[in-house]
Amino acid sequence: MQPLSRITPATIDVLTCLVGSTDATWGLLIIRDSGRPAGTVYPLLERLERSGWVESEWDDDDTRTGPRRRLYRLTSDGAEAARNTVRQYATKTTGIRTAHA
Repeated sequence: MQPLSRITPATIDVLTCLVGSTDATWGLLIIRDSGRPAGTVYPLLERLERSGWVESEWDDDDTRTGPRRRLYRLTSDGAEAARNTVRQYATKTTGIRTAHA
């Protein structure tokens, strides 16, 4: 697993959605829950997958109609790193808000 070279608020939002999910989740749910547009979420998921934080697979539910869904989940190392990253970001932004209050 590679460290992320850049962590943006959008990255934190996507990681938060993935950390909060107990099962693999599909991209449109991440878009909905993060409030970020598809043009932000899908490139982030691809970057997270290339870095080894996330793994994905195609949904194999033959009974569901419509296009196939790509399901995403954190790897075991990615889950630990994501939790730490989200926690550090929350601590940093809370400290910034507190310092300026």
